[in-house]
Amino acid sequence: MNNSRRQFIKKAGLGLSAAYFLPQLLSCESKKPGIDSPFANIGVQLYSIRDLMTANPTDSLQQVSKIGYKHVETYGIDTVAKSFWGLDYKSLKKVLDDNGLKSHSGHYDMSKYFSRNHQDKEDLNIYFEAAKELGQEYVIAPVSPMFDISALKKDDFLYIAEQLNKAGEAAKKHGLKVAFHNHFWEFRDLGNGTKGEEVLLAFTEPDLVDFELDLYWAEKAGINPVSLFEKFPNRFKLWHIKDMDKAFTKTIVGPEFDKLDFGAISKEVKYTEVGTGHIDFIAIAQAKAKAGLKYAFVEQDDIYLPNKFESLKKSYDYVEQHLAKI
Repeated sequence: MNNSRRQFIKKAGLGLSAAYFLPQLLSCESKKPGIDSPFANIGVQLYSIRDLMTANPTDSLQQVSKIGYKHVETYGIDTVAKSFWGLDYKSLKKVLDDNGLKSHSGHYDMSKYFSRNHQDKEDLNIYFEAAKELGQEYVIAPVSPMFDISALKKDDFLYIAEQLNKAGEAAKKHGLKVAFHNHFWEFRDLGNGTKGEEVLLAFTEPDLVDFELDLYWAEKAGINPVSLFEKFPNRFKLWHIKDMDKAFTKTIVGPEFDKLDFGAISKEVKYTEVGTGHIDFIAIAQAKAKAGLKYAFVEQDDIYLPNKFESLKKSYDYVEQHLAKI
């Protein structure tokens, strides 16, 4: 850990303002609408339709392509069979190619790799191999250790940052980059205003580690994403665009929730199609240049409509109509 990063934490106290304000940067944010916009080339995180992907990945990818999505983010690698949803890497790549889809990134479990208490850590080389076969640029850690999220301390996040830097060095040798995807508990107060997400941002090297900001979980934690972009510019190269049901807007970070298990907290969580919920995506999208955004994905952790592709289309249509020209 270099001294400059330690000094940053000491001086800043790692306190994130949860106040919802739009910094002045929005008024001078340069707009570059058109076909190069990450929103005009929107992707989808396939976990949104995980049951359909398990049942019939080929048909599901065809449907995703027909809706208009340009790329997909993978999840659920079978490291023994070296496959996704029963398709080996080459077969999956062919299905993607046949449907005009790319995959720029994938979620690869690093829970044990990030845990100070586990010696049986995941073999990241298997992930790098899969990513290269699929033409991906990013190997993304989808979650910090969930063995006991209420037990995570500052030292745990410092260790995760160290491990991310090591992973980034290893990925670089393969022409890849690693990134970290957040949930809500990374925004809990660890003491003196310190938050886990900021520890990770402060102690990882920008040339080795990027971040995938899940807009839903940031907002659900009471954090304005734009304030993150202002404080840590150019670190959030990937976004998950996921909306919040208007009847479930209660913040789930703070004394009332921080010691509860995930099951109890999940009672306050409900998603909806992008553009139909609580989150102001237009305001957030205006700050894409400050964030350094490169790839954006629709994600719906749970879909409540009977036809899940119809739900994904509603989200796609909103992005096309309201974000694609930003």
